Amino acid sequence: MFWLYRICFLPALLVILPAYVRRMRRRGGYGEKFGQRFGGHEALPLRRQGVHRVWLQAVSVGEMLAVAPILESLHRSGVEVYLTTTTSTGYRLARERYRALTVGLGYFPIDWWLFSTRAWRRIDPDLVILTEGERWPEHVHQARRRGVPVLGINARLSDRSFRRLRLFPPAARLVFADIARLLPATAQDEARFRELGFPAHRMTMTGNIKLDVAIPRLGPAALAALRAEMGLRAAAILVGASTWPGEEQALVAALAQARRSGLDCDLLIVPRHAERRGELASQLPASGWRIHFRSQGKAPGPVDIAVGDTTGELRNFLQLADLVFVGKSLPPHTEGQTPLEAAALEKPILFGPGMGNFRLIARDLLQRGAALEVADPAALAAAVVDLLGSPPRRAGLAAAAAAWHGENGGALGRTLAAIHEELARRPGGSA
Repeated sequence: MFWLYRICFLPALLVILPAYVRRMRRRGGYGEKFGQRFGGHEALPLRRQGVHRVWLQAVSVGEMLAVAPILESLHRSGVEVYLTTTTSTGYRLARERYRALTVGLGYFPIDWWLFSTRAWRRIDPDLVILTEGERWPEHVHQARRRGVPVLGINARLSDRSFRRLRLFPPAARLVFADIARLLPATAQDEARFRELGFPAHRMTMTGNIKLDVAIPRLGPAALAALRAEMGLRAAAILVGASTWPGEEQALVAALAQARRSGLDCDLLIVPRHAERRGELASQLPASGWRIHFRSQGKAPGPVDIAVGDTTGELRNFLQLADLVFVGKSLPPHTEGQTPLEAAALEKPILFGPGMGNFRLIARDLLQRGAALEVADPAALAAAVVDLLGSPPRRAGLAAAAAAWHGENGGALGRTLAAIHEELARRPGGSA
């Protein structure tokens, strides 16, 4: 099966390459270090005796933010970390924040044997850590050939991936056979991995490390300054977090209904992909609102709608919110974005029915009275009007979110313990 993967990968890559290049051009920022996609990473110094080297792959911004305490812990332990990512936004964030914590930064190579082999020769780790849904057959095979264990942390399996792997068991064996240990993020993920044949004795359910990430809180002066920079002057702010196409229009309609109901509110839209700013710029002005894009600098005056089209600022934007809508959840979207940061910041939360990637978390939040589900744009508008008009109801949702978040911590400590256990089994080093 593995050789079939190798044989088929390159023709498949050539088929999807035009769409891949178009997406890269649309998102921008991929020119830097482009050769690393083909394994052209800078050669690292030889591993020092007694010092472990870890290759940590975190696909994009969310994972990059989540691994910060892991990088800090490994750095304190004297472990060298080579950190890779897949997206240009993830790479920019890593370059801004993690240079001092790593022995190098790069892009993850395309998972074909020649590119992967080149990267492995230059990076030469003695432990590989993959985050969340990252499970690349060639990468894992290269690790097995070299006797390097692969550890999957915060491991999860989307509805779509689970359906596909269950329908085609050989693919599941290809993906999981050479992974030494998985640390599932939820009990649902653990059950799915077990159903696909991953051995229970090689799994430890640690929980979701994103629940343990500390979010720096902005003080009153910083919040006021950010409000002014965005041009948001209303008494209440509705934030659309990590929105996808179609959801911005639903939020604008909700804002309009709230304003017609006499509510003093503004809207802050934070699209999941900042490069959609051109698309939004062509759509939103048709509604007749005063609009400002964060990427243009400070707002010249009050606005009705602000667009947070920058990278790495969602956590700050969420702190401005009186009510948060979590994106990629209204039909036709089905996978959902994470509600964890909004819960950690004690915000009242709304999301649509399509929370497939966070089904258990969404269920828990609903059961605890920490969030409300809205079926469609009309229901979203009605809920926005209801909640913005009722501070006590918002306060109840926020308190329940804070309580839920506080009771579900500890994943980071369990994950770090597993990483250090794995390192302790490796020859040399003292981690």
